[in-house]
Amino acid sequence: MKLTKIFMTSTALAFAAGAVAAADMANEMTIVSWGGAYSKSQLKAYHEPYSANTGVTIINDDSSGEAVSKLRAMNEAGNVTWDVVDVEAADAMRLCDEGLAEEIDFNTMLAPAPDGTSAEDDFGAMLVSDCFIPQIVFSTTFGYRTDLVGDTPPSSVCDVFDLEAYPGKRALAKKPIGNVEWALLCDGVPKDEIYEVLETSEGQDRALAKLDTIKDQTIWWSAGADTPQLLADGEIVMGSTFNGRLFSVIEEQKQPVAMLWDAQVFDIDGWIIPTGLSEERKARALDYIYFATDTQRLADQAKYISYGPARASSAPLVGKHAELGIDMAPHMPTDPANAKNTFLNNYEFWADYRDDIDAKFQAWLAK
Repeated sequence: MKLTKIFMTSTALAFAAGAVAAADMANEMTIVSWGGAYSKSQLKAYHEPYSANTGVTIINDDSSGEAVSKLRAMNEAGNVTWDVVDVEAADAMRLCDEGLAEEIDFNTMLAPAPDGTSAEDDFGAMLVSDCFIPQIVFSTTFGYRTDLVGDTPPSSVCDVFDLEAYPGKRALAKKPIGNVEWALLCDGVPKDEIYEVLETSEGQDRALAKLDTIKDQTIWWSAGADTPQLLADGEIVMGSTFNGRLFSVIEEQKQPVAMLWDAQVFDIDGWIIPTGLSEERKARALDYIYFATDTQRLADQAKYISYGPARASSAPLVGKHAELGIDMAPHMPTDPANAKNTFLNNYEFWADYRDDIDAKFQAWLAK
């Protein structure tokens, strides 16, 4: 077992027993996330109560979209300035494999469920990497302007590729994940064969050729808040983003926008702690993680955004929106009415192929 893991385990055990004094932890931390409605939900559910309990100053950074490249650069420079980072599961796997994220002993570094169930059992299949602390289940899906789609609103993800029936600009993420899967699905590849096809150069070219058919009518986004803003401004007829961002523009902002749940891509998002932190910063990061990923805190986040909590024990605690007073369960991507045709992101595939397909995708975008 690595020495770092032995130290981290003993630190977490000391914290769990109440033996780690505040004086032994940093009094300031930088937490990296995605911005917009998502960061607001974390602020309300995690950051504000943690700061109130501890007096710690939390600096928010919205750079999660560049987490892998920035952590690589920080590590190479020997100057890691982030303390806790929110990433998708596939990126957590990459960071773990490269030694850029700390390994986590789930049953000593994370809180058990209220009934005593271990964290490992409570998170279950969500624990896809030794370095990844799951937080939410979310999906990437499409929103569309109800006043711009005519009398027949889109019902299939393949309507995104139909410029004749639904003319106008689209918005897609400036990355291959999700886009290439949808492209192959709408080019006739069976769902259960998509990743097998994407392993080949020919399959990747086929996906890009399908995306070529709408490339000139596409605005490429980098931040999750971009598509909701483009929809609110009427600059696009439809666009992809995270389901919680669409919930915000529909339910909170009351914009003329609706959801297209077909072929929503399920994913897991959560925390990693970067390697290279001082002992005081590492202890603070572990203290925060223990607090922010307990059963109640994960349920609390669902009061502000429509993402399902990653713990089994949190799900029964999901109730109404903290400000709107509406039931949140029907707005979750896992609700049966929304999950009739879903697509599960293959984390292992993207951990292995992301860099190569990313390079090919960005070269295609630049043409």
